[in-house]
Amino acid sequence: MITDRPRDVYVVDAVRTPFGKYGGALSGARPDDLAAHVVKALVDRAPGLDPATVDDVWFGNANGAGEENRDVARMAVLLAGLPVSVPGVTVNRLCGSGMEAVVQAARAVALGDASVAVAGGVESMSRAPWVLPKPERAFPAGPQTLHSTTLGWRLTNPGMPGEWTVALGEGAELIADRDRITRDRQDAFALASHEKAARARKDGAFAAEIVPYGEVAEDEGIREDTSLAALGRLRPAFRTGNEAVRGATGPSAGAGTVTAGNSSPLSDGAAALLLMDERGLGTSGCTPLARIRSSAVTGIEPQYFGLGPVEAATRALEKAGRGFDALHTVELNEAFAAQALGCLARWPELDPGIVNPRGGAIALGHPLGASGARLVGAVAHQLAAAGSGTGLATLCIGVGQGLAMVLER
Repeated sequence: MITDRPRDVYVVDAVRTPFGKYGGALSGARPDDLAAHVVKALVDRAPGLDPATVDDVWFGNANGAGEENRDVARMAVLLAGLPVSVPGVTVNRLCGSGMEAVVQAARAVALGDASVAVAGGVESMSRAPWVLPKPERAFPAGPQTLHSTTLGWRLTNPGMPGEWTVALGEGAELIADRDRITRDRQDAFALASHEKAARARKDGAFAAEIVPYGEVAEDEGIREDTSLAALGRLRPAFRTGNEAVRGATGPSAGAGTVTAGNSSPLSDGAAALLLMDERGLGTSGCTPLARIRSSAVTGIEPQYFGLGPVEAATRALEKAGRGFDALHTVELNEAFAAQALGCLARWPELDPGIVNPRGGAIALGHPLGASGARLVGAVAHQLAAAGSGTGLATLCIGVGQGLAMVLER
């Protein structure tokens, strides 16, 4: 029943699998199995919760063309052993899909459409299939082209302007050009991500959120042995020469600075959160980690997608009645060091020392559909560990969008 006043929405728990490298430790796991794993873990960690009381399950997924194609949220419900009466819906906002699932689930709880909800996301970039488009005419005699669905533009509509459909890494290069972000700064940012993640892992900071998948118990991408020298030896991944690029500005325009080392890797993994209202808390006996305060989504020119979080975070904080100076922790997805640095430069009030305190996607990985859920879950766990505070989770989205959520405890 829809209420007159929005209900408070609480994050009761948040879990994720370890994140695996492309072709790595989780490449043998189907995405629907990864999704089922985190759903089951959430239910198992709430012994007072009757699984039949879960009103709906929202899951984000950016691909949808492979083994997750039959509504992966519903498949996760069934594979996890939840009652068949529990429904599931899959949402797609590309890199923001996991957070979008949390937004939609929280909205349902706030409106009274649900009292207990599960929200998360999953991606297996290793297992993303190759697709063969149907031919324009029957019985073609010539060769046909397969397209990878792992990442980025494919089967692009010819009506899209060329400057909108550049590769994601080229979009990061454009930000580096416009903001004069040097290769050295990007590599230093990447090194810090690995150092923070390695320290957090050593300190057991991920223990509350990671649920091992089989024998895989740790994130595979964290490089404790990397260095500025090692990062500096990597070649640019998207610009191989000094070619001029449309939209580039500055004295180094055209020179490549974005490498595999200062970019997030292709990854596999899943994450999920358990959301409840006051009634759900009362019947389950659960204690929440944090409360969801607000969210916001915005659009931007597609080639500058990496700056999408700038306005989204600002709007989410305005809705929450907070400023950047009120934040205690921030999880900003590190799709690329250049785009993360570009965002931080546009938030002068934000203390960069509270951003990604346990490392970010450059070290941990970026399984597209799961990352947004990981970010929200990380903020919730950090606020719970601190005992109080306000946190922000935000990320950029391909094709030019930004998404953000504010939590408090």
